[in-house]
Amino acid sequence: MISRKKSAARQSAAGLLLAALFASGHALALGWRHAPEPGGAAAGASSQGAASTLEHCDAPFGTLSVVEDQDGDWYRYLTGDLRLPSTVPLMRMLIQQSNCFVVVERGRAMSNMFQERALEQSGEARHGSRFGKGQMVSADYSLNPSINFSTSDAGGIAGLLGAFGGKAALAGALVGGLKFKKSETLLALVDNRSGVQVAMAQGEGHKTNFGLGAIGGGGGFGAWSDTPEGKVISLAFADAYNHLVRALRSYRTQEVSGGLGKGGQLKTGN
Repeated sequence: MISRKKSAARQSAAGLLLAALFASGHALALGWRHAPEPGGAAAGASSQGAASTLEHCDAPFGTLSVVEDQDGDWYRYLTGDLRLPSTVPLMRMLIQQSNCFVVVERGRAMSNMFQERALEQSGEARHGSRFGKGQMVSADYSLNPSINFSTSDAGGIAGLLGAFGGKAALAGALVGGLKFKKSETLLALVDNRSGVQVAMAQGEGHKTNFGLGAIGGGGGFGAWSDTPEGKVISLAFADAYNHLVRALRSYRTQEVSGGLGKGGQLKTGN
């Protein structure tokens, strides 16, 4: 009699746990369906397919280049373990769609820009190509993106369900791939003329991933919109960028008595 009660209690606990897990997973899936995922296109001040929740500016604050720390641990994890691409194209899309900054090239295409100028200087370019000096636009600001990852494994849940046997064990095998992941994105905006940090913003993205092991099948990570990890990170960057723009709308200059970089107010002893 006692063993029957224990068995019933175990099955009840398993049912409640499974219901909670699958309900939360279903709710999150519905949330993703309506989430403001980055996408679409941008041309000058115009954009198409931009997320409705992306902040938009009537006029740009200035020119900006996106600079990525590719020596950071977060970048190695992003491109190595997750097999996701650089964050630069993603950020450039968000920025131009918002019309809050004019994006200028400071990446690999810079070598092509100088190559065209070298062709004109060598006399190989057609007359009137107009690649002369004094045309390149300076970047008023630099935007530095970074990511903090937090990963936990829910393998313990699978073991708990597996102890019940039967259908609960099968569910445990599925939930064995369950991972709760959180990514925190940071955006630092720096004034290129002074080196002063103008603004800093943080964004967050969460996900619940039911990995189905051999049932779901392997395959490498795709681009931002093709994987749960990519979607979470891109949403976190969109969140951080929105925070950044909102903060800039109420921007006030930090003033130091006597001028910046001229001794400061925290004096030291003799």
